[in-house]
Amino acid sequence: MKSKIKAYLFDFDGTLVDTMGGFADIAGNVIHNYHPEISFSEARRRYLETSGVPFFQQLEIIFPAHPKNREIANIFEETKKEGFFRQKFSDDVRVTISELRKQGYIVGVCSNNFQELIDQFIARERLEFDIVLGYREGFEKGKAHFDYVMKKFNLLPHELVFVGDSLKDADKAKANGIRFIALCGTFTAQDFLALDPSIITITNIRELLTV
Repeated sequence: MKSKIKAYLFDFDGTLVDTMGGFADIAGNVIHNYHPEISFSEARRRYLETSGVPFFQQLEIIFPAHPKNREIANIFEETKKEGFFRQKFSDDVRVTISELRKQGYIVGVCSNNFQELIDQFIARERLEFDIVLGYREGFEKGKAHFDYVMKKFNLLPHELVFVGDSLKDADKAKANGIRFIALCGTFTAQDFLALDPSIITITNIRELLTV
């Protein structure tokens, strides 16, 4: 498989940086404050269960058409910034990204975090990628990002691999004919294999150099 791969796209939160636990705590608190009938632990579970799309879309899944969804989303996005910028790329991430690029692969970021936040984080961390795609209205992780990368670098779907940590990441890759590798942590290998037995799972990003 690896001989045919030309590019790796990485989800950001939970895959390149260990933010999902903190984000889940924030989401759990905000949702519980607005919906006290739902416990913190249940709200946190629902956040993780629907992760992989922008938070305002998660809220529409959890609370369809609720009039407070936009307000809740705004509070979440503002609250998460402090913790987000306390994170750093791990040594494993730095080695993996750098080595893949040295080997000639195109390496990029494909995230539903806002573009300006991703750009600031990566500029501060000084880790080089060939392309960095974040969320903006009408342009989100999934088909829009995959199509953009394939057009920019003249790639076919089977030449692109998406690495992510959520079940929705796996769904997006499969729906677009993109190969997927699951980084376990937010979800277990069993969770991913129940979704699709052919999914390759890893427990450390550095395994991509030998998978």
